[in-house]
Amino acid sequence: MPPYQAAGEHAAYPVGMSSTPSPVPTPVRAASEWAWRLLAIAAAVIAFTYLLGFVSEAVIPVVVATLLAALLHPVNQWLRARLGKPAPAAGITLLGTILVIGLLLFLVGSQLTGGFADMAAQVGAGLGAIKTWLQTTFHITDSQFTQYFDEAKSTLSSSEGLRASLTKAGLGASHVVAGLFISLFALFFFLYEGDRIWAWLVRLFPRSARARVDSAGHVAWGQLTAFTRATILVALVDAVGITIVALVLRVPFAPAIGALVFLGAFVPIVGALASGMIAVLIALVAQGPITALLMLAGVIAVQQIESHVLQPFLLGRAVSVHPLAVILAITAGVVIAGIVGALVAVPVAAVVNAVVKHLTGSSGADDATSTSAGAGEGSADPVSGLVEGDDAIAPS
Repeated sequence: MPPYQAAGEHAAYPVGMSSTPSPVPTPVRAASEWAWRLLAIAAAVIAFTYLLGFVSEAVIPVVVATLLAALLHPVNQWLRARLGKPAPAAGITLLGTILVIGLLLFLVGSQLTGGFADMAAQVGAGLGAIKTWLQTTFHITDSQFTQYFDEAKSTLSSSEGLRASLTKAGLGASHVVAGLFISLFALFFFLYEGDRIWAWLVRLFPRSARARVDSAGHVAWGQLTAFTRATILVALVDAVGITIVALVLRVPFAPAIGALVFLGAFVPIVGALASGMIAVLIALVAQGPITALLMLAGVIAVQQIESHVLQPFLLGRAVSVHPLAVILAITAGVVIAGIVGALVAVPVAAVVNAVVKHLTGSSGADDATSTSAGAGEGSADPVSGLVEGDDAIAPS
């Protein structure tokens, strides 16, 4: 008890504080409380993202494996029901995926090698047409053209920035190869015992929160599955559209171009851009600059339809996110994390939106359920049906 407070008396200071009205208006005080809480959440998210950057070589392959697992989940479940064992079903699904991708790449390679002789002649004629067009358009003589070419070649060969870029590209390629094997390894186990891994993660939470975490995880998984299916449809439309343009313009290797566009469409922004530029380059060397410009216009038109119509409406409809939110999420993902940010922006937005709706919309029902459970058994494990024992991720 403070020395200035007699027995049986109340403290003077708290009474004075409670009786004196605050000079800060209530809306301002509420806004300030919301502001510092939002700033704390934003700081935690930024710190978490910054820490993930140090282990991006491991995080990105796991993210890719998760998206592939959501895409292949129906196939894996069908095989598991037919075979009766999870391991063979996961193995066949993984090998089938590798086989399909390999067949698409084989189609591209076989077309390129089969038409290489004709393409070489067309390349020579196309380069000659490009040189003639440059000379007549910009009034460049043969000696000036040779001089400019030699200067450009010497500048590139002596450029330190180019060497650094090539070195960085080599390191990036090695990281891509390592990440590919990590993704395949993680994909197999996600397909084989994803339910056990998820159950182990659920058991990390307090017992009272496990039921809500488990239900939120199932909602998030459903959103990921819908997102991957919509992405396949977008990639298919992309490939068909650019293939039709190539066939109309009689650009060589049109089926191979379509296969490349389909595979590249799964990598946001850069994949579609790179595959489209390959189509333009083939049109340039085979048919000349006019056909290349028409091919470029067709690629841009297809990609604009994809970016502003297919992705917002198909993805937004599949994952229950507004088309404007899809565009803003992709833009924010590109600004924050580049290609990887664009890859995960829409699924993250969809998962967050669905989980928040699920948790806020079912809070009353969950409370009622937990109350009735508490009145009955009281100590039942919410995920006892998922996990039996502590070795949740041990193979069955």
